[in-house]
Amino acid sequence: MPHDTPLIATIVAGLGLAFIFGALANRFRIPPLVGYLVAGVLVGPNTPGFVADAGLANELAEIGVILLMFGVGLHFSLKDLLSVRAIAVPGAIVQIGFATALGAGLAWMLGWSMGAGLVFGLALSVASTVVLLRALQERRLIETERGRIAVGWLIVEDLAMVLALVLLPALAGVLGGQPQVDDHASLLSLPASYGIWGVVGLTLAKVAAFVIVMLVVGRRVIPWILHYGAHTGSRELFRLAVLAIALGVAFGAAKLFGVSLALGAFFAGMIMSESELSHRAAEESLPLRDAFSVLFFVSVGMLFDPFSLMSNGWPILATLAIIVIGKSLAAFVIVIAFRYPLGTALMISASLAQIGEFSFILAELGVGLKLLPEQGRDLILAGAILSILVNPLMFLALDWMKPWLDARAAKAAPPEEAKPVGPATQPGQVASVAAAAKEDGPPPRTTLSGHTILIGYGRVGSLVGAALKQASLPFLVIEDADKTLARLRDDGVEIVSGNAANGGVFAAANPQGAKRLILAIPNAFEAGQIVLRARAANPGINVIARAHSDAEVEHLMGLGADTVIMGEREIARGIVQEVLEQKPMPRPEAIEPSPA
Repeated sequence: MPHDTPLIATIVAGLGLAFIFGALANRFRIPPLVGYLVAGVLVGPNTPGFVADAGLANELAEIGVILLMFGVGLHFSLKDLLSVRAIAVPGAIVQIGFATALGAGLAWMLGWSMGAGLVFGLALSVASTVVLLRALQERRLIETERGRIAVGWLIVEDLAMVLALVLLPALAGVLGGQPQVDDHASLLSLPASYGIWGVVGLTLAKVAAFVIVMLVVGRRVIPWILHYGAHTGSRELFRLAVLAIALGVAFGAAKLFGVSLALGAFFAGMIMSESELSHRAAEESLPLRDAFSVLFFVSVGMLFDPFSLMSNGWPILATLAIIVIGKSLAAFVIVIAFRYPLGTALMISASLAQIGEFSFILAELGVGLKLLPEQGRDLILAGAILSILVNPLMFLALDWMKPWLDARAAKAAPPEEAKPVGPATQPGQVASVAAAAKEDGPPPRTTLSGHTILIGYGRVGSLVGAALKQASLPFLVIEDADKTLARLRDDGVEIVSGNAANGGVFAAANPQGAKRLILAIPNAFEAGQIVLRARAANPGINVIARAHSDAEVEHLMGLGADTVIMGEREIARGIVQEVLEQKPMPRPEAIEPSPA
């Protein structure tokens, strides 16, 4: 068996170095993706030593983009997408136009042609799917209103870039480039003889056809495949069904309809989200999503030449300014113009202040069509790397500004009286949730005391909440998923909206006056942070948490939890109890030893 295996070498080197430098970055309180990018630079062709296969790394990274967008689709619905169309569509279009104009202006200053300026500006206008979604997931914002706006904005940008990729070959001759000669049969490359409007019309028709097929056929076929995989009783087959749907729909969408792989995967996940098995599908695909998204950052790092910083100093700084300042300013003004809160505008502008995978594709296409000089591709790569490095710092700045924003929102918001809207969460009282603050304002402090704080209202938390309500025990729920919050409001349960790991959110639940804290979230590391915060606020509070392993039990108990319930152990206890109730089992000493 030959040992010269570039695929294995690329995966081992990429993941191995990403772990080492990611751990070092985390140790110094730097976002781990900075370490992933450094790992890519070290295994790239521009630094001495081992050089990984860049082509293979890019394909592996594409799988990560597919799985990431598929995971986002699992938490989305068509209703969610349509709910933000009023801001996402005009916002994305105006922001793309503004960034393209800035890029074209820089290209003109560098002495490039009009075609080069157009390609360069378009490449700077589109945000990276992976970077944006990573930032939203780390802050648990995917299911919030601002998260839906950002994802809807991203979808519109993806559609615009698909159209640009189709139109550029047809317009290359007009823009001063060289028409592309494509020897490969693909529906993505339409003949220039169709004319500009013919190409636009066919492209829009194919996108519409893809959406119709997914809504009509996909809604029947995808859930059926998922349920069949589940009914086989094989976890392996179910996992294969999930991956086959994600990758198969993405690949088919690109080859048959000319839409991007990421967009195809997003629609596959969105259709699958209508199945009751969508939560399990998300859990099964999560490990692969994380691994391949890391390879994306490694592949980006491989493209970067650190020595270009010296040869193209001021053009790189100007490119970075367009991405980080120009795009952010445009997005900020647009969101504010639509009368959204200041915090939402800042979060959207920070999310979009970077570029990534579509920018690389546009740059390569522009160079291939002789529209964009190679210097332009180098500037786009440098701008992508630097903007991805700077992006986490922008979110840190937002976190630093949050207390000021909260105070500003509190002063601006007129005081509201709490109104009863539903059944009681405390004997003789009703839930006061009508005075809940807006998403960007500080959550109002509860008036409950001697109550239970329930963190998370998923499959476990909802059962606990129902039992607490039935027993007439006062409680409130801390949750950050908009759909769950809406359901809780309808049920009249008092809520605190946000992530319980956030100090302001947790303080609003009055932990000092609480009797009990129940952590129904599955993430033991996040639960540990909340346990520490609860113990600091109220040393006498009774803390009950959940875990999935002995190591997690030990971790949470070590941080101060009074009781940690492990799911597998309780299942075994329930089985034993059922057996003992049906048929008494003999004591161990009463069992006769079997003959040898």
